[in-house]
Amino acid sequence: MDGLSISLARYRFHFTATTPVQFPEWAGSTLRGGFGHALRHAACMTRQKDCNGCPLQATCPYPALFAPPARTLPLQKLTQAPAPYVIEPEGWGIRRIEPGQNWHLDMVLMGRALHELPLITLAWQRAAARGLGMGDGRSALTHVEVQHQDGHLHPVLENPQARFADHPIPPLDLRLNSKGPVHLCITTPLRLQENGKALPPARLDAGRLLMQVVRRVSLIATCHGSGPPHWDYGKLKTQAQAVRDERQLRWLDWTRHSARQQQTMQLGGVVGDWTLHDLPPEFLPLLKLGEWLHIGKETVFGLGRYHIRQDNSPIVTKGPEHSWQAIEKEGKSRTPQIQPSPDF
Repeated sequence: MDGLSISLARYRFHFTATTPVQFPEWAGSTLRGGFGHALRHAACMTRQKDCNGCPLQATCPYPALFAPPARTLPLQKLTQAPAPYVIEPEGWGIRRIEPGQNWHLDMVLMGRALHELPLITLAWQRAAARGLGMGDGRSALTHVEVQHQDGHLHPVLENPQARFADHPIPPLDLRLNSKGPVHLCITTPLRLQENGKALPPARLDAGRLLMQVVRRVSLIATCHGSGPPHWDYGKLKTQAQAVRDERQLRWLDWTRHSARQQQTMQLGGVVGDWTLHDLPPEFLPLLKLGEWLHIGKETVFGLGRYHIRQDNSPIVTKGPEHSWQAIEKEGKSRTPQIQPSPDF
């Protein structure tokens, strides 16, 4: 798998509430809606209602970031290419933030989105000032940090009036020990589908999981990285189907309202522990990439997030919120930029 390269970084945006802010059980969809509205207002020069047919569509950052156009890719023809970002709220659960209290969100940026960090930051600043969540609670952007691989947060914007500091981003080590099991702790609903329908825990297996990782990495590399990977997908599928696994998964429903489609959607998925045994080495760096790219449906909202652990004891998952807090304390899911290791 030589030659695969994906530039990737996770940034943390800090805010202080100026009026009460109320977030739903999972804030990913709410945050993305506010971000998209503010991004379009900041980037669009023609003010057309629809990007299709706009003379600036090919160069405007809004469609490139928020709604990349359809593409024909090696794995399938997409109605829309994957967005070059993932929004990661603080955690699961309804939350009320009182005036004066601080809150934050993380955002994984990839490809062109890395170069649009100032515009993305302006969009978040305006979205928060305009109002986010139920009741349109307002907040003020205070500062922005980039996360290093060891979990350290480095300031890149000390206040909204300042300029971004130059910040070289260290590479991420994608190596995983090929000996022993790999434990995945799935912290936000992982939604794998077949024929447009979500698969329950009983119908999941290692083959489906691993090929979802392959698909996600391939799509991101093609659309926002070095280009289509030259992989033998048939061989990878055969190898994935032979992997032994153990699962302790449960279904977690998540409901979101789509303002664009004017309907409420039920978008549940599985959370819990998934242990993989005797993994072929080809999948190890891909699983590391998946920690930050997320996998499954609705990754842009922060769904399909997992954390890898390699030891002799599986991770005990009490629920999405507990798992998330444990990961934050361990500081193991912090990465700035991905430059695959030489053997990738």
